[in-house]
Amino acid sequence: MAQKKPTVYEFIPKLGQLRDDVLFGDVWEHPDLSKRDRSLITVAMLAALYRTDEMRGHMQRALDNGVTQKARRPRPDGATS
Repeated sequence: MAQKKPTVYEFIPKLGQLRDDVLFGDVWEHPDLSKRDRSLITVAMLAALYRTDEMRGHMQRALDNGVTQKARRPRPDGATS
C-alpha cells in the first residue's frame, strides 16, 4: 500500500499559517469585493487555467456565496451576465 504523500504544509507549517491568515483572512475577507464576486472570479480563473483538481471545492464555495447556476455558465457571445 502506497504511503500518503506529505503536503508542503507539513514540511513548512508557517506557510500554512500564512495561507490561512493572509489569503483566507485578510484577502478573502476584504470588504471591497463581495464574496460572491470573489468566488465568481476564482472559479473563472481556475477554469481558464484548467485547474480541474481545485474546481470542486471552489464551485461549492461559490454556490454557498451566492453564485447561481446561471452565472456559472458561459454565454455564447462571450458577454457577462
